[in-house]
Amino acid sequence: MSGDATVGIIANPMAGRDVRRLVARATNLTPETKRDQVARAAIGAAAAGASRILVCAEPFRISSSAVENLDVGAEIEVLDVGAKLDAGDSARAALAMREAGSAALVVLGGDGTNRAIAKTCPELPLVPISTGTNNVFPTPLEATLAGGAAGLIASGRIHRDEVAQRSKIVRVRIDGGVDAGGEDLALVDVVKLVGDRVGSLLPFDPDKIREVALARAEPAAIGISPIGGLLCPCGADDSFGVSVSCVASGDHGNSEGVRSLLVPISPGLYRTVQIASFRRLELGESIRWMGPGVLALDGDREYTLQADQASSLRVVREGPWVVDVGRALVLAAERGLYLDRGPWRDALDAAGSAPDCC
Repeated sequence: MSGDATVGIIANPMAGRDVRRLVARATNLTPETKRDQVARAAIGAAAAGASRILVCAEPFRISSSAVENLDVGAEIEVLDVGAKLDAGDSARAALAMREAGSAALVVLGGDGTNRAIAKTCPELPLVPISTGTNNVFPTPLEATLAGGAAGLIASGRIHRDEVAQRSKIVRVRIDGGVDAGGEDLALVDVVKLVGDRVGSLLPFDPDKIREVALARAEPAAIGISPIGGLLCPCGADDSFGVSVSCVASGDHGNSEGVRSLLVPISPGLYRTVQIASFRRLELGESIRWMGPGVLALDGDREYTLQADQASSLRVVREGPWVVDVGRALVLAAERGLYLDRGPWRDALDAAGSAPDCC
């Protein structure tokens, strides 16, 4: 492993490009937009002191084209992880960057992208930038500043523990499943659906939702998180989670006290969810769901629960370290980390236009 001040930048080219662009009103982020974000993150990291920046090759050439003309005084390396444009690309990229010596990762993607990385490299501090469909875990950061925070950590000018917090996750165990007793995790939400199927990418039908477990129940979010957030708000800093039980719209007869909740289930798409009950989940408290049904983790329908098959879920603070970019830059200001650094090296000329070689 290298001892250099190394920052990895992972941009999922498929994030924000699924079928929800057709059935809802989600934004379709172009490869050009992501390319520009990667370039800005690399520049921010180099300005903060990173001496080495890693990106990954993939068929859209988003990251490799973003850095091919950058000249910012840092070594830039493009890793080939055999990208297949599937969910495994982000995990393979994180592993390769960890082995290559990355001290921090800037991630462009949604909840699913960050989940894949968190399952692989939970100890690496993340600076997650929202470019996906479900964006509760990542936030809409300016990439220049995100790269700067990662560069400050990688260069050792700021320690991870000063500016990052370990995130909450929902740990999931399925009796006889997930590799016969192993666990999986969700960064934000786990949902039990009935009458659905593994692999579907359509927005959730509220009539199929039966149970929800949330590490973060954000009222100012889109997707599953606001189902809890509009009932019992629970943010990243709160030391609890939220559990919600739902019924189908025609099943009120056997459920007293059912209330209708209007929720933004997808961008520009509100739906009514029938709430039977909800409550706080203390950290480490275990809840048990029985099949049949399908379990969706951070929006991805992944596991089938057979009839009478049980799953257990716990909200714990054992997730990846998430960097507070604002806090990192405040510390940088207090310590004068951008003072007296000398002339800045950039491939843009003084007028702000690209030189002839570019």
